[in-house]
Amino acid sequence: MKCKSLYWLAFMMCFFAIGCDNTDDGSYVDPITLYEKVNGNWGLTNLKMVDEVAKASKIEPSEENLSTYFNYEDFKIKFNVDEKNQPTSYEVTGNVPPLFAPKGYWALSSDFQPTNTGTNKIYLYSDAQKTQKTDELRLLAVPGKNEEMQIQLTRTSGGVDFVSYVFKLTAIN
Repeated sequence: MKCKSLYWLAFMMCFFAIGCDNTDDGSYVDPITLYEKVNGNWGLTNLKMVDEVAKASKIEPSEENLSTYFNYEDFKIKFNVDEKNQPTSYEVTGNVPPLFAPKGYWALSSDFQPTNTGTNKIYLYSDAQKTQKTDELRLLAVPGKNEEMQIQLTRTSGGVDFVSYVFKLTAIN
């Protein structure tokens, strides 16, 4: 008798477990894109110049901290998006020597983080139609909960990287 009761109890538990498995997924929302994460005001916390030739040749020093030189502590950049989280303009402020065009338009190489080992790029343009590319930045660290971002500007000659600038940025509220 005890065994029949256990079978009956197990059957009822399975019946209720299956009957209560009505998942409500809610309504559709657009996925979070990198544009939402990059959008906003960013202040410089560190700027590092890397001599790529010296680094490749294992010559020290190959890096120099430029954060406190040439007023770079005043460097700020703002990436703007429209109401649909599509990129519009960007602007660099602060009395700093320009390493790239201080204002223009921007777009990412992909709306989402790559699933492979590649990096996303921020393309900079001089025109709103985004036909005249002026520069390209690598998005090394994507903003997240810590509200930090790293971008890299690389200069090349003959297809060989010779110097890069790594900007470590933090969100300004």
